[in-house]
Amino acid sequence: MNSALLATQRGRLQRVLLANGITLLLGQNPTVEILAAHCFFRGGSRAERPQQAGVSHLMAAVLTKGTHRRNSQAIAAAVESLGASLSVDSSADYFEVSLRCVAADFPELLDLLAETLRDPSFPEEEVAREQGLILQAIRAQQERPFSLAFDQVRQALYGDHPYALPGLGRLETVGSLTREDLVAYHAAYCRPNGMVMVVIGPEPPEQMAAQVEAALGDWVVPGPSPEDRDVPLPPLRDPQLLRLPQPTQQTTILIGFRGSPAASADYPALKLLATYLGSGLSSRLFVELRERCGLAYEVSAFFATRRDPAPFGVYMGTAAENTQVALERLQAEIHRLQANPLDPAEVEIAQRKLLGQYALSKQTNAQVAQLVGWYEILGLGMEFDRQYLQRVRQLTPEQLHQAAKTYLTNSAIALVGPEAALAEVEPVFYGRFDSN
Repeated sequence: MNSALLATQRGRLQRVLLANGITLLLGQNPTVEILAAHCFFRGGSRAERPQQAGVSHLMAAVLTKGTHRRNSQAIAAAVESLGASLSVDSSADYFEVSLRCVAADFPELLDLLAETLRDPSFPEEEVAREQGLILQAIRAQQERPFSLAFDQVRQALYGDHPYALPGLGRLETVGSLTREDLVAYHAAYCRPNGMVMVVIGPEPPEQMAAQVEAALGDWVVPGPSPEDRDVPLPPLRDPQLLRLPQPTQQTTILIGFRGSPAASADYPALKLLATYLGSGLSSRLFVELRERCGLAYEVSAFFATRRDPAPFGVYMGTAAENTQVALERLQAEIHRLQANPLDPAEVEIAQRKLLGQYALSKQTNAQVAQLVGWYEILGLGMEFDRQYLQRVRQLTPEQLHQAAKTYLTNSAIALVGPEAALAEVEPVFYGRFDSN
């Protein structure tokens, strides 16, 4: 091999740095013949300017639609002839190209991957077709109450930061993107020295590394890397109530907060609080607000994994006539977390649930490759998987209490529903909670 550095062992994974800057994370699983690979690139919507919102998603959608040697039909035929899969996705902090195949077909699929990454043609007709599909998807989102509420909350929490932008982009920005915009974005962010590739399959790591190097080792770095955008977050504002009247039969309530980045020591605590509040039929919000109070058609909680402080949210759908009392009860559950520590038994149940769900998310080669590459591209390192589990197990009621008091304040509350129901909500129900 011509790698600049020798592989280093980290548990079951090995790290190899190729001479052109590609970081390889390699794992052997001899129990199955299927190989999975995920290629991560820094970028995503975090790298977008407001006037080009959606460029990462559109570039990802068109990346496999043609090279200077093959059109989209030829690429699809080549993948299908192997019984393989090749797909591209874009997220807030990165975009990724993933593939899956029988291990024996990996070299052939790698050649196609290399051609796609290095020589995309972005045909005008494919750009126009994907633009149309994305515009349809954006219009569909604008008819979904949760999407409308989340868009309002994101803008309130993040201001001019790219996290305020929807991943698909906006109608006015997506419609104005050109092929040249995609070419420029690809040139800036699809580069070997910004690439993390995770490969997990039945072959020895040395063999898989040699195959990758044969296909991608001569990929030349295309000039200086773009500056890493470090967009400052706006100061947190006082709690806000955002009303968005819509002709619906029910009201969607979303309470959002600005949480921590994934690298923060508080990240596991916020993950556990989201699990406790809204994960499954035994979660606190489901039992209290749906089963006991009969207020919620649906109710849940979420906390994203992001490079910068990520959104934490709780939401519910309720009958229009219950809007005010439902908002009070949902806020009361947040206040409960701030006022007193959870019972140790509640913490233990949430820990078992979170750890069990996490284990189930790592059952296949593809799932492991996606997770490990995700952590690596966020700057957490592939060791984060083990560290995260250990930190979740060690969390105490007092640590969760402190996290709730620190992060679950300065909320942005979005109400989407009938105008008459929203007009009756009093501001007193969204004031700052007492954290003492």
